[in-house]
Amino acid sequence: MKNWETHIKQFGSYLKLERSLSFNSIQAYLRDVAKLAQFIEMKYTGISPLVISSIHLQAFLQYINELGMSAFSQARILSGIKAFYKYLLFEEMIEKDPTALIEGPKLGRKLPDTLDYEEIVKMFEAIDLSTPEGGRNRAMLEVLYSSGLRVSELVELKIGNVYFDLGFLRVIGKGNKERLVPVGKDALRYIKIYVEEIRVHVPVQKGSESHVFLNRRGKKISRVMVFMIIKELAVAIGLHKIISPHTFRHSFATHLIEGGADLRAVQEMLGHESITTTEIYTHLDRDYLRQVIQEFHPRS
Repeated sequence: MKNWETHIKQFGSYLKLERSLSFNSIQAYLRDVAKLAQFIEMKYTGISPLVISSIHLQAFLQYINELGMSAFSQARILSGIKAFYKYLLFEEMIEKDPTALIEGPKLGRKLPDTLDYEEIVKMFEAIDLSTPEGGRNRAMLEVLYSSGLRVSELVELKIGNVYFDLGFLRVIGKGNKERLVPVGKDALRYIKIYVEEIRVHVPVQKGSESHVFLNRRGKKISRVMVFMIIKELAVAIGLHKIISPHTFRHSFATHLIEGGADLRAVQEMLGHESITTTEIYTHLDRDYLRQVIQEFHPRS
Protein backbone atom coordinates (compact mmCIF):
# COMPACT_ATOMS: atom_id res chain seq x y z
CA MET A 1 0.00 0.00 0.00
CA LYS A 2 2.95 2.32 0.71
CA ASN A 3 3.88 2.22 -2.98
CA TRP A 4 0.38 3.48 -3.79
CA GLU A 5 0.46 6.15 -1.10
CA THR A 6 3.70 7.61 -2.45
CA HIS A 7 2.41 7.82 -6.03
CA ILE A 8 -0.96 9.23 -4.93
CA LYS A 9 0.78 11.91 -2.86
CA GLN A 10 3.02 12.87 -5.82
CA PHE A 11 -0.06 12.92 -8.07
CA GLY A 12 -1.65 15.43 -5.64
CA SER A 13 1.43 17.67 -5.87
CA TYR A 14 1.33 17.45 -9.68
CA LEU A 15 -2.35 18.49 -9.75
CA LYS A 16 -1.63 21.42 -7.50
CA LEU A 17 1.59 22.69 -9.11
CA GLU A 18 1.21 21.71 -12.77
CA ARG A 19 -2.56 21.84 -13.22
CA SER A 20 -3.36 24.52 -10.61
CA LEU A 21 -6.54 22.73 -9.55
CA SER A 22 -8.59 23.79 -6.54
CA PHE A 23 -8.20 21.98 -3.21
CA ASN A 24 -11.62 20.31 -3.56
CA SER A 25 -10.91 19.08 -7.10
CA ILE A 26 -7.55 17.64 -6.02
CA GLN A 27 -9.14 15.85 -3.06
CA ALA A 28 -11.80 14.36 -5.36
CA TYR A 29 -9.12 13.00 -7.73
CA LEU A 30 -7.10 11.57 -4.83
CA ARG A 31 -10.18 9.88 -3.34
CA ASP A 32 -10.91 8.22 -6.69
CA VAL A 33 -7.40 6.76 -6.95
CA ALA A 34 -7.46 5.76 -3.27
CA LYS A 35 -10.58 3.66 -3.96
CA LEU A 36 -8.68 1.77 -6.68
CA ALA A 37 -5.74 1.32 -4.29
CA GLN A 38 -8.04 -0.13 -1.61
CA PHE A 39 -9.58 -2.54 -4.10
CA ILE A 40 -6.18 -3.72 -5.39
CA GLU A 41 -4.97 -4.23 -1.82
CA MET A 42 -8.07 -6.31 -1.05
CA LYS A 43 -8.01 -8.46 -4.19
CA TYR A 44 -4.46 -8.47 -5.53
CA THR A 45 -2.25 -7.72 -2.52
CA GLY A 46 1.12 -6.19 -3.31
CA ILE A 47 0.50 -5.04 -6.89
CA SER A 48 2.07 -1.66 -7.65
CA PRO A 49 0.11 1.04 -9.54
CA LEU A 50 2.87 0.89 -12.15
CA VAL A 51 2.03 -2.66 -13.22
CA ILE A 52 -1.78 -2.48 -13.18
CA SER A 53 -3.43 -3.86 -16.31
CA SER A 54 -6.79 -3.24 -17.92
CA ILE A 55 -7.97 -6.56 -16.42
CA HIS A 56 -7.46 -5.18 -12.89
CA LEU A 57 -9.27 -1.98 -13.84
CA GLN A 58 -12.24 -3.85 -15.34
CA ALA A 59 -12.49 -5.92 -12.14
CA PHE A 60 -12.51 -2.70 -10.10
CA LEU A 61 -15.26 -1.14 -12.22
CA GLN A 62 -17.33 -4.30 -11.92
CA TYR A 63 -16.81 -4.23 -8.16
CA ILE A 64 -18.02 -0.64 -7.65
CA ASN A 65 -20.94 -1.37 -9.97
CA GLU A 66 -21.93 -4.36 -7.80
CA LEU A 67 -21.66 -2.18 -4.69
CA GLY A 68 -24.48 -0.17 -6.20
CA MET A 69 -22.76 3.00 -7.37
CA SER A 70 -24.66 4.99 -9.98
CA ALA A 71 -23.35 5.13 -13.56
CA PHE A 72 -22.57 8.83 -13.04
CA SER A 73 -20.45 8.11 -9.94
CA GLN A 74 -18.65 5.24 -11.70
CA ALA A 75 -17.85 7.50 -14.67
CA ARG A 76 -16.51 10.20 -12.35
CA ILE A 77 -14.25 7.76 -10.47
CA LEU A 78 -12.92 6.36 -13.77
CA SER A 79 -12.15 9.90 -14.91
CA GLY A 80 -10.02 10.43 -11.75
CA ILE A 81 -8.16 7.16 -12.35
CA LYS A 82 -7.55 8.05 -16.01
CA ALA A 83 -6.05 11.39 -14.88
CA PHE A 84 -3.75 9.49 -12.49
CA TYR A 85 -2.43 7.23 -15.28
CA LYS A 86 -2.01 10.15 -17.66
CA TYR A 87 0.17 11.70 -14.95
CA LEU A 88 2.26 8.49 -14.57
CA LEU A 89 2.67 8.38 -18.37
CA PHE A 90 3.63 12.08 -18.46
CA GLU A 91 6.25 11.46 -15.74
CA GLU A 92 7.50 8.44 -17.75
CA MET A 93 6.90 6.06 -14.83
CA ILE A 94 4.89 3.80 -17.15
CA GLU A 95 5.22 3.16 -20.88
CA LYS A 96 1.60 2.31 -21.59
CA ASP A 97 -1.63 3.73 -20.16
CA PRO A 98 -3.77 0.80 -18.86
CA THR A 99 -6.88 3.01 -18.89
CA ALA A 100 -6.60 3.90 -22.59
CA LEU A 101 -9.11 1.30 -23.79
CA ILE A 102 -11.31 1.31 -20.69
CA GLU A 103 -14.75 2.74 -21.36
CA GLY A 104 -16.93 4.18 -18.63
CA PRO A 105 -20.53 3.11 -18.05
CA LYS A 106 -22.97 4.48 -20.61
CA LEU A 107 -24.84 7.31 -18.95
CA GLY A 108 -27.57 7.31 -21.60
CA ARG A 109 -31.17 8.21 -20.79
CA LYS A 110 -31.79 5.50 -18.20
CA LEU A 111 -33.08 7.04 -14.99
CA PRO A 112 -30.60 6.68 -12.15
CA ASP A 113 -31.48 4.20 -9.44
CA THR A 114 -29.87 6.14 -6.62
CA LEU A 115 -31.44 8.96 -4.68
CA ASP A 116 -29.63 12.04 -3.49
CA TYR A 117 -29.88 12.90 0.19
CA GLU A 118 -32.47 15.66 -0.34
CA GLU A 119 -34.76 13.20 -2.18
CA ILE A 120 -34.47 10.70 0.65
CA VAL A 121 -35.33 13.38 3.23
CA LYS A 122 -38.36 14.40 1.11
CA MET A 123 -39.59 10.81 1.10
CA PHE A 124 -39.18 10.58 4.87
CA GLU A 125 -41.04 13.84 5.37
CA ALA A 126 -43.92 12.72 3.13
CA ILE A 127 -44.79 9.92 5.58
CA ASP A 128 -47.82 10.66 7.75
CA LEU A 129 -46.56 9.95 11.27
CA SER A 130 -50.04 10.43 12.76
CA THR A 131 -51.03 6.95 11.53
CA PRO A 132 -49.73 3.60 12.86
CA GLU A 133 -48.66 2.60 9.34
CA GLY A 134 -46.77 5.90 8.99
CA GLY A 135 -44.76 5.22 12.15
CA ARG A 136 -43.88 1.77 10.89
CA ASN A 137 -43.01 2.98 7.38
CA ARG A 138 -40.72 5.72 8.67
CA ALA A 139 -38.86 3.18 10.82
CA MET A 140 -38.49 0.79 7.85
CA LEU A 141 -37.16 3.41 5.45
CA GLU A 142 -34.78 4.85 8.03
CA VAL A 143 -33.38 1.33 8.54
CA LEU A 144 -33.06 0.66 4.79
CA TYR A 145 -31.13 3.88 4.25
CA SER A 146 -29.02 3.94 7.41
CA SER A 147 -27.93 0.28 7.24
CA GLY A 148 -28.11 -0.70 3.55
CA LEU A 149 -30.24 -3.81 4.21
CA ARG A 150 -31.73 -5.93 1.46
CA VAL A 151 -35.55 -5.90 1.52
CA SER A 152 -35.51 -9.61 2.46
CA GLU A 153 -33.29 -8.77 5.45
CA LEU A 154 -35.61 -5.95 6.50
CA VAL A 155 -38.78 -8.07 6.50
CA GLU A 156 -37.00 -10.87 8.41
CA LEU A 157 -35.46 -8.54 11.02
CA LYS A 158 -36.17 -9.83 14.55
CA ILE A 159 -36.76 -7.68 17.64
CA GLY A 160 -34.06 -9.60 19.52
CA ASN A 161 -31.55 -8.71 16.80
CA VAL A 162 -31.88 -4.95 17.31
CA TYR A 163 -29.13 -3.98 19.75
CA PHE A 164 -30.29 -0.58 20.94
CA ASP A 165 -27.42 -0.29 23.42
CA LEU A 166 -24.73 -0.88 20.79
CA GLY A 167 -26.39 0.79 17.80
CA PHE A 168 -26.19 -2.38 15.67
CA LEU A 169 -28.53 -4.78 13.88
CA ARG A 170 -27.80 -8.49 13.61
CA VAL A 171 -28.81 -9.45 10.09
CA ILE A 172 -29.23 -12.84 8.46
CA GLY A 173 -28.20 -12.31 4.84
CA LYS A 174 -27.67 -14.42 1.73
CA GLY A 175 -26.49 -17.99 2.32
CA ASN A 176 -27.73 -17.70 5.94
CA LYS A 177 -24.67 -15.59 6.78
CA GLU A 178 -24.91 -13.40 9.85
CA ARG A 179 -23.46 -9.95 10.07
CA LEU A 180 -23.59 -6.93 12.34
CA VAL A 181 -24.50 -3.64 10.74
CA PRO A 182 -24.33 -0.20 12.38
CA VAL A 183 -27.70 1.55 12.46
CA GLY A 184 -28.21 5.32 12.80
CA LYS A 185 -29.67 7.01 15.87
CA ASP A 186 -32.70 8.26 13.92
CA ALA A 187 -33.47 4.74 12.68
CA LEU A 188 -33.13 3.31 16.21
CA ARG A 189 -35.41 6.04 17.58
CA TYR A 190 -38.12 5.26 15.03
CA ILE A 191 -37.79 1.49 15.61
CA LYS A 192 -38.18 2.08 19.36
CA ILE A 193 -41.26 4.27 18.87
CA TYR A 194 -42.79 1.70 16.51
CA VAL A 195 -42.08 -1.33 18.73
CA GLU A 196 -43.05 0.30 22.04
CA GLU A 197 -45.97 2.51 20.99
CA ILE A 198 -47.47 1.08 17.78
CA ARG A 199 -46.62 -2.60 17.40
CA VAL A 200 -47.89 -3.39 20.93
CA HIS A 201 -51.43 -2.60 19.73
CA VAL A 202 -51.27 -4.98 16.75
CA PRO A 203 -52.80 -8.48 17.25
CA VAL A 204 -49.69 -10.52 16.36
CA GLN A 205 -50.31 -13.74 14.41
CA LYS A 206 -48.56 -17.01 15.14
CA GLY A 207 -45.15 -17.23 13.50
CA SER A 208 -44.65 -13.44 13.41
CA GLU A 209 -44.13 -12.85 17.16
CA SER A 210 -40.43 -12.02 16.85
CA HIS A 211 -40.50 -10.03 13.58
CA VAL A 212 -40.04 -6.28 13.97
CA PHE A 213 -42.26 -5.06 11.15
CA LEU A 214 -45.86 -6.29 10.87
CA ASN A 215 -48.78 -5.52 8.58
CA ARG A 216 -52.07 -4.35 10.09
CA ARG A 217 -53.26 -7.98 10.38
CA GLY A 218 -50.30 -8.87 12.59
CA LYS A 219 -48.23 -10.88 10.09
CA LYS A 220 -44.67 -10.01 9.13
CA ILE A 221 -44.70 -7.40 6.41
CA SER A 222 -44.13 -8.69 2.86
CA ARG A 223 -41.47 -7.64 0.38
CA VAL A 224 -44.21 -6.60 -2.07
CA MET A 225 -45.76 -4.29 0.51
CA VAL A 226 -42.41 -2.57 1.15
CA PHE A 227 -42.13 -2.04 -2.65
CA MET A 228 -45.63 -0.57 -2.76
CA ILE A 229 -44.99 1.81 0.18
CA ILE A 230 -41.86 3.16 -1.54
CA LYS A 231 -43.57 3.53 -4.93
CA GLU A 232 -46.47 5.45 -3.34
CA LEU A 233 -44.09 7.81 -1.52
CA ALA A 234 -42.19 8.46 -4.77
CA VAL A 235 -45.48 9.44 -6.43
CA ALA A 236 -46.44 11.61 -3.42
CA ILE A 237 -43.29 13.75 -3.75
CA GLY A 238 -43.38 13.81 -7.56
CA LEU A 239 -40.19 11.78 -7.94
CA HIS A 240 -39.59 10.76 -11.56
CA LYS A 241 -37.13 7.95 -10.89
CA ILE A 242 -37.54 4.20 -11.05
CA ILE A 243 -37.00 3.20 -7.44
CA SER A 244 -37.41 0.20 -5.14
CA PRO A 245 -36.20 -0.87 -1.68
CA HIS A 246 -32.88 -1.74 -3.34
CA THR A 247 -32.52 1.94 -4.29
CA PHE A 248 -32.02 2.73 -0.61
CA ARG A 249 -29.27 0.09 -0.40
CA HIS A 250 -27.58 1.57 -3.48
CA SER A 251 -27.93 5.08 -2.07
CA PHE A 252 -26.49 3.95 1.28
CA ALA A 253 -23.37 2.54 -0.44
CA THR A 254 -23.01 5.41 -2.90
CA HIS A 255 -23.33 8.17 -0.29
CA LEU A 256 -20.79 6.47 1.99
CA ILE A 257 -18.25 5.84 -0.78
CA GLU A 258 -18.67 9.30 -2.30
CA GLY A 259 -18.20 10.77 1.17
CA GLY A 260 -14.83 9.01 1.38
CA ALA A 261 -15.65 5.83 3.34
CA ASP A 262 -13.35 2.83 3.10
CA LEU A 263 -14.46 0.28 0.47
CA ARG A 264 -13.79 -2.67 2.77
CA ALA A 265 -16.04 -1.23 5.48
CA VAL A 266 -18.89 -0.60 3.01
CA GLN A 267 -18.47 -4.09 1.58
CA GLU A 268 -18.71 -5.60 5.06
CA MET A 269 -21.81 -3.58 5.92
CA LEU A 270 -23.49 -4.69 2.69
CA GLY A 271 -22.91 -8.28 3.72
CA HIS A 272 -20.06 -9.50 1.56
CA GLU A 273 -18.27 -10.70 4.70
CA SER A 274 -19.69 -12.13 7.93
CA ILE A 275 -19.11 -11.35 11.57
CA THR A 276 -20.05 -14.13 13.98
CA THR A 277 -22.64 -13.51 16.67
CA THR A 278 -20.30 -14.57 19.46
CA GLU A 279 -18.10 -11.57 18.67
CA ILE A 280 -20.89 -9.02 19.08
CA TYR A 281 -19.56 -7.46 22.28
CA THR A 282 -15.85 -7.83 21.51
CA HIS A 283 -15.35 -7.47 17.76
CA LEU A 284 -12.74 -4.78 17.06
CA ASP A 285 -14.31 -3.81 13.75
CA ARG A 286 -17.51 -2.81 15.51
CA ASP A 287 -16.13 0.56 16.61
CA TYR A 288 -14.56 1.11 13.22
CA LEU A 289 -17.80 0.42 11.33
CA ARG A 290 -19.70 2.72 13.67
CA GLN A 291 -17.07 5.42 13.10
CA VAL A 292 -17.44 5.03 9.30
CA ILE A 293 -21.20 5.56 9.57
CA GLN A 294 -20.83 8.56 11.88
CA GLU A 295 -18.17 10.18 9.72
CA PHE A 296 -19.46 9.53 6.22
CA HIS A 297 -23.22 8.84 6.31
CA PRO A 298 -25.40 11.91 5.56
CA ARG A 299 -27.95 10.80 8.17
CA SER A 300 -25.37 11.10 10.96
